[in-house]
This record gives sequence, C-alpha cells and structure tokens, in this order.
Amino acid sequence: MLGRRDFLRWNAAAAGALLLPATACRAVAAFSGDTRSPEDIARDESLWVQVQQSFSVDRSALNLNNGGVSPAPRLVQDAVKRHLDFSHQLPVHNMNRVLWPQAEAVRERMAAAWGVDSGEIALMRNASEALQTVQLGLDLQPGDEVLTSTHDYPRMITAFQQRERRDGIVLKQIEMPVPMTDQAALVELYRAAITPATKLLLVCHITPFTGQVLPVKEIVAMAREHGVPTLIDGAHSFAHLDFNLAELDCDYFATSLHKWLHAPHGTGLLYVRREKIRELWPLMAAREEQENDIRKFEEIGTASPAPYLGIAEALSFHEGIGGANKEARLRHLRDLWAEPLLDDPRVSLYTSRDEQLSCGIATLRVEGMDMLGLYNTLWRRHRIVTSPINRDDVLGLRISPSISNTPQELERFVRVVREHLPA
Repeated sequence: MLGRRDFLRWNAAAAGALLLPATACRAVAAFSGDTRSPEDIARDESLWVQVQQSFSVDRSALNLNNGGVSPAPRLVQDAVKRHLDFSHQLPVHNMNRVLWPQAEAVRERMAAAWGVDSGEIALMRNASEALQTVQLGLDLQPGDEVLTSTHDYPRMITAFQQRERRDGIVLKQIEMPVPMTDQAALVELYRAAITPATKLLLVCHITPFTGQVLPVKEIVAMAREHGVPTLIDGAHSFAHLDFNLAELDCDYFATSLHKWLHAPHGTGLLYVRREKIRELWPLMAAREEQENDIRKFEEIGTASPAPYLGIAEALSFHEGIGGANKEARLRHLRDLWAEPLLDDPRVSLYTSRDEQLSCGIATLRVEGMDMLGLYNTLWRRHRIVTSPINRDDVLGLRISPSISNTPQELERFVRVVREHLPA
C-alpha cells in the first residue's frame, strides 16, 4: 500500500506528464529510459540541442549571468500567458475562485519533488522575500546574535543590520575562505563562532560571489548540536544541485524559482519546518487562526496567480530532464569555458573546481587585467553578459551558463576573452 508521501510523488509524476506540452515532450523525451551515468548524458549534445531550442532567448547576445535571473522555456511562458488571458476575462472570479485554488496542486508537487510535506512549503515572489520572512519574523531580543559569513548575499546582510539598529541584535560574520577548499575547516569556523547568545545561523548553499558550494548538511548538523536553528539561502542551489530538502534537515530554506528551475520571473519558495511555523511572524499580517498554517506567509494582498501556476510547467521540464542530469550538465558547461582559459597561467578562478565544492558557477580572474573594464568590453563590443564582482577579496567576473546555452556560445566566450588578454 502506498504511504502518503509515496502517493504524493506518484500523483506529482502523473500530473507532470499531463501538464508537459508536446513541444517540451520532444525536448525531454530523449532522456527517458537513458541508463547512462549523468556525466555521460551531460556530454551528449544530441540530447541537449532540443533543450536549448525550448528557449526563446536572443541568440545575438550571450547570457552568462543566468545566476541573476534565467529565461523560462517557451512552455512556461505560454502557460503564464494562458493563465493571464483567462484572468482578464473575469478577474474577480477567474483569479480568486478558479486559478488561485489550483496553486495548491503546485504546492503539493513542489513539496513532493523535494521530499517535504506540502504544509511546509510557501509560494513566494523571490528568495529575498522568503529569506526576510524568516530574518524579520523571528522574535529576537537585544543582545541576541545571528551568525552568517562575509559571502552571504548583501540584501540579507542589510536585513540583519536593520535589526541591529532597530532591535539591538548582534550580527556576526565569519570570514569565508577564497577559494574554499576544506569543508571540515569551514564547519569548524562556524562552530567556533557560535556562543550561548546565537539564535540563528544563515548559510548560503552556493555563495553568490564565487559559486562555492558549502557543506550545508554538515553545518546544519553541527548547529543542531548547539541548539541553533538554521536558515539556508538556496537561491543558487535549488534545481541546480540535485538534493533532497528533507535530507538537509534545516529549519528554514528559501530560494528563487526564476533562476535554476526556469520558472516564471517573480516566483520563489520558502520551506519552514512544521514545528517552526507557529513561532515565525509573517511579513504581512495574518489572522490568528492561521498561526500554524504555512499559507500565512503568502498573505500579500492582490496578486496574479499566473506566475505561480507556471511553476508547474517549469517543474515538469526539470523532472523530464532529471535533477542529476541537469547538475552534471551545468558542471560540464562550466568546464567548457574554464578549462581552455585556465591553460593561460594568468587566468585563475576564485572557485574551487572540486566536484564536492562547486557546480555550474565560477568566478574568473585575469592577473594584471581590469576586470570591470573586461566586463564592459564583453557587453558593449560583443553582447556577452557576465556578472562583475568587485570586493576586497574577489575582483572578477562571475560566469554562470545554463542549459539554454550551447557549447558554441561558450567557445565564442573563450575566444573573445583570449582576444582581450594583456599582451
């Protein structure tokens, strides 16, 4: 007999098969039944060409900043347009009574796909909203400490700094090694910074400046030993790395879905461990009877259900490719540009390429070169989009190709960079 979670997974798979349009079926059909390793699949261009053609990207430009915001495949765009058209026919009825109730199926599918209960998943607008729901919603007293690192996202640091000014809490940041090459040593850095006053630990799953993958599971386990709850910033890891949310064992997890899941722009997700829901205040007021309801975090007033319903198509697309296959492909795409450039001794990465420590994102450095000038040259002369990182400890270009990119585009990037290397 199927258990509840097994039933949800079966139901989600069936729903995905029904939701996936014919065009996307052609893109992912070749993955079905392929028993080769993810690494072999990642290098088979005959499979990925159909995936690339599922996107309506501007091929006269080269987007290597998919870590900022990714394109959605056509099937996701079409779904959003379809829901918007229906909404505008009779908004007060079609939005509120027809479409919004359908979002419950999206919640169930997302929960089942990442191994948690649907009563622990809130649909949000982005990672910042999801993270700040936790950062600003916890009851913290003057002198309470929150612990994070120097490589957490600036908006999240700003949220804690505001609580310092407003509530008298204390923000502590460990210095993140660059590149990070020793997972055990990093766990110990966090451990050493924990005190009896520590009330929350915020950890990036993948750092935004270098794309370094942190040993989140080990950090969470260490924090739990000390009774410290954990908030994981999964903006870059969700649908990038192949992992199970339940296995991380964290208390809170937040992400944007318009990055690596290729969901509609302006969609995100917040996971809250069930026993933590009651004690966490929502950003916008909710009724008292909603104290134990994950939906209290979605009380934002009038909003369009169309983007949230489009998540279903993005999830079907992701599941059709397979999480492990996608992770291997992203790592392969990184190597396609990184390996040839690293042949030049002046070129280095701020990112460890150890498979346990990185995936599809890496930050490029060229000795003796104005990296901001290279960023401007790449865009203005060649229409290549990268992400400049300008910090005391990282001065380079973050490169983040995605499954919409082709090997030929990455070859072009390598060729252009080489053309502009110092003589």
